[in-house]
Amino acid sequence: MKAITKYVLAAVIAMTVTAIVAGFIGFRWYSDNRRPNFKADIHLYVRPGMAAGQVAAQIPDSLVVSMASLKRVMSRLDEGSIRPGHYVVEKDKPAVYVPRMLKAGWQTPVRLTLSGTMRTKGAIARKISNQMMLDSAQVAAALNDTSALSGYGFTPDDVFSMIIPDTYEVWWTDSVESLLDRLNEAYNAFWTAENKEKARQQGLTCKEVSILASIVKAESNHEPEYPEIAGVYLNRLRQGIRLQADPTVAFCFGYKLNRVLLKHLEVDSPYNTYIHEGLPPGPICVPDKPSLLAVLNPDAHGYLFFCASPAMDGTHRFAATLAEHNRNARAFQRELNVRQAARKAEESK
Repeated sequence: MKAITKYVLAAVIAMTVTAIVAGFIGFRWYSDNRRPNFKADIHLYVRPGMAAGQVAAQIPDSLVVSMASLKRVMSRLDEGSIRPGHYVVEKDKPAVYVPRMLKAGWQTPVRLTLSGTMRTKGAIARKISNQMMLDSAQVAAALNDTSALSGYGFTPDDVFSMIIPDTYEVWWTDSVESLLDRLNEAYNAFWTAENKEKARQQGLTCKEVSILASIVKAESNHEPEYPEIAGVYLNRLRQGIRLQADPTVAFCFGYKLNRVLLKHLEVDSPYNTYIHEGLPPGPICVPDKPSLLAVLNPDAHGYLFFCASPAMDGTHRFAATLAEHNRNARAFQRELNVRQAARKAEESK
């Protein structure tokens, strides 16, 4: 009887141990493969050659339900199988989803925003590089690549025309060629038959619209004035008057001037609209949609001049005659002198 009891006890113990082990294994499997392991969506940026530990280090401990589960599943990931990209780990996903996602390359697109003032290729390249895996030097080189740009119908001189400021959905790992394809696609989408007809009515090609729009944008940050400024320059073009746009001179000096002075107006450059008639060879910055639309839909008026308003609020005063323009310019200069004198007096206290 005692022998039977011992066998029964041994069997019970074995079954209990087996149940505990099975329960432990089952719980760990559930924890790794089924239980949501994250408290919020997590963005991962994986560059070529990154190790599993480097990827996991991007995930804050505070957003992980079970760090043990995450470490277990990541430890099984072969380093060479990790695919670069931008990944989003949703909060309802289990730990095992992360290595599966990295191996399969289940990327999530990123939003590339091109906006604001873009006056140099270097600035554009840095803006893109900050939002994609592309190196800024690689982007800058592409914007100067005559052969590559010719395939889109552009040159390094007029490539600013091809960039339509907007927010684009792209892959973080896209090549520079794919990026140029996307930008060219947006350019073609902007130039509808209606917009091409509007350009024709203004006596301009699509690229010439971009050139003039770049000058309009460089002249003012006050968008409501864009159609009025565009109207001034179109009036001057039609009457054979030089544009005499200060921003084109600033462009000649790489936008490094604090102020455009009389001596700067003599710079020998095809972009200097003080000594050359008509439009410069290319845009002096990336024109945005409001400036493009202003050139396509300019205000109809007789103005030939404008200068900054003495209100110093970013607006301008417009004039049809040189005499009126000179009065406006003197009013602005007087106010500027008053403010400079007041500032010096304040600084001397």
